[in-house]
Amino acid sequence: MVFKRLLGSLGVGGPTVDTVLDPGAALPGGHLAGQVHLQGGSADFDIDHITLELVARVEAEHEHGEGEGAVVFERFTVGGGFRLGEGDHRSVPFRISLPWETPVTELHGQPLGIVLGVRTELAVTGAKDKGDLDPLAVRPLPAQEAILEALGQLGFGFKSADLELGQVGGTGQRLPFYQEIELTPAPQYAHRLNELEVTFLAGPGGLEVVLEADKRGGLFTSGHDALTRFTVSHDAAHQDWNTLVDGWIRQLLEHHASYGHGDPYADHGHGHGGHYSHHDDHHDGHHRSGPGMGTAIAAGAAGLAVGVVGGMVAAEVVDEVGDFFEDEDEDEGED
Repeated sequence: MVFKRLLGSLGVGGPTVDTVLDPGAALPGGHLAGQVHLQGGSADFDIDHITLELVARVEAEHEHGEGEGAVVFERFTVGGGFRLGEGDHRSVPFRISLPWETPVTELHGQPLGIVLGVRTELAVTGAKDKGDLDPLAVRPLPAQEAILEALGQLGFGFKSADLELGQVGGTGQRLPFYQEIELTPAPQYAHRLNELEVTFLAGPGGLEVVLEADKRGGLFTSGHDALTRFTVSHDAAHQDWNTLVDGWIRQLLEHHASYGHGDPYADHGHGHGGHYSHHDDHHDGHHRSGPGMGTAIAAGAAGLAVGVVGGMVAAEVVDEVGDFFEDEDEDEGED
């Protein structure tokens, strides 16, 4: 899907821009390639620069509740410094590196409800216009996919996924937001927790996995959240992920929160592959999450599989991506 429009700040007769991404989903920390196609207008224009922005739909809490908006989390200048003649065509190829913490938008080719896009900004003769918006698909890294599949095989089910504005303390997080993947509990843990939230914070040296359990309260105790952190390498091969992840869940559930004492995200060690130590971290506030996108992840022979709930199909999720970006365009045009 490509959103192509006249550059409004340049008026009628200005150039148009059409950014086309190479097919296929990208990887966090991987490369994104494509071409920016320019069509000259009714006169010559000096192209100062062509900049690509990575944009995400992010939820934020405020005093009146929750809201959502677009957050630019990376910018790349991919061209410029030339004159585009009247009616001329010009294509500018690009190849950029995505941040390691770029959220995952799909699993096994099915969307999770995370909205990412690539927005093209064209600076022409001193005027700027954000003229093209394209949805960005990102698939999980091998270790991320292995962990999600292990959770599916253990019996956890997908509930929703969203992006939250803020920082997970005590981690190496670099982006201004983090991704939460919310899972319904596996049957063997349903009596001990309401849901499990998973956050991946990838980096060149490995993957931080933050697990948060919304624990069920007992007869004389109230429910609370517990949070732990683990570190694994990017090598997803030769690992018994089911045993490893099940061990993480069991350790998470053994935590007994002691709020208000010390750093709730204090780092107590790392887990690499099958050798790991858990972090005695507790979260003294609940991560608020938005509604699901109507997809469901259920346990299957091959791990997590994306299904359909309430008649929603993948095409409707894609439509929502387009609607969000178009709404952002209209809002900017009113400024």
